[in-house]
Amino acid sequence: MIELKVVRVGNSLGVRLPREALNRLHLEDGDRVILTESPEGGYRLTPYEPDFERQMKVAEEGMRRYRNTLKALSE
Repeated sequence: MIELKVVRVGNSLGVRLPREALNRLHLEDGDRVILTESPEGGYRLTPYEPDFERQMKVAEEGMRRYRNTLKALSE
């Protein structure tokens, strides 16, 4: 577990990732990351992957299109 501190960056707020986390995520200055909600209620930070973004857009469209069916299946 790595504790991060929220800091002011210009007019915004951000967090600084320690070198250990950057190395483990294979991130460098200017890289993009994705923050997603986890089923447990927390968040997950992962490196940006164009293929994953494309897959999520397809999944979200399917969930919108079949919202009623998915709701009925969950009951």
